[in-house]
Amino acid sequence: MHVAASKPEFVNPEDVSAEVVEHERQIQIDIAINSGKPKEIAEKMVEGRMKKFTGEVSLTGQAFVMDPSVSVGDFLKSVNTSVSNFIRLEVGEGIEKKEEDFAAEVAKITGGNA
Repeated sequence: MHVAASKPEFVNPEDVSAEVVEHERQIQIDIAINSGKPKEIAEKMVEGRMKKFTGEVSLTGQAFVMDPSVSVGDFLKSVNTSVSNFIRLEVGEGIEKKEEDFAAEVAKITGGNA
């Protein structure tokens, strides 16, 4: 239920790929530089934001939907279990919707007499 509601991409924060981490780190560095903060503060901002990011995109780092005061990882530890993998499916995922002009669609249906 949590996976369907919160759409995590990874099981644990450590599982987030290096490419994803580096991409997000570059975004956060740009934000920190543009904020005009001193370098030391900007570096700490980036580190904090990266920790938050990896927690948000991983199942065990997210707040548990049934009790947001606890993370999914902490809840799993409290019930002495773990998650090794998950699969999330979404209705309509991967289906390409054909874009068509409404007037052209009506004309096509009525034989061009629109």
